[in-house]
Amino acid sequence: MKKSELKINEYAVFFAPYINNVDDVELVEELEISVHRLIKFVQNIPMDKFDYRYAEGKWTIKDILQHLIDAERIFAYRALRFARNDKTKLAGFNENSFVENVVANSRSIMDLLTELAVVRQATLSLFKSFSNEVLMRVGIASDNEISVRAIGFIIIGHQNHHQRIFEERYL
Repeated sequence: MKKSELKINEYAVFFAPYINNVDDVELVEELEISVHRLIKFVQNIPMDKFDYRYAEGKWTIKDILQHLIDAERIFAYRALRFARNDKTKLAGFNENSFVENVVANSRSIMDLLTELAVVRQATLSLFKSFSNEVLMRVGIASDNEISVRAIGFIIIGHQNHHQRIFEERYL
């Protein structure tokens, strides 16, 4: 399933920047490849940049990596619920509250990257288990309809967004 097969009504408009941040790639293949690309990129960042904030109140690279981990877990949970035809409306989450309530900056970069890889492996296994029919299923999260397949592309686009932020504002 490629991104070009997504329809605009499969996700909320506020997710469009993430979806648009993904090339026309195969979903499962890109879930696998993109995490390796990010890990390799982060491993080449100078050590003194991991706790750097480009402005007051902005997150560090470690904070952002933890944010990617947390967000992916939430998105994968949503995908699982909707894939199983659960019609329960799922609440949103406050990303700032999540970052404020974790100690990412006390963790090693390798610990964060290992957790990111493990979470992605779980996400990848989940998405590999979905048939084309399941990928088309829709649920409601944050008061908006979203398809299982759109969630997969959002995970990739969200990661790409933050990697670009690293390049533009941290290095």
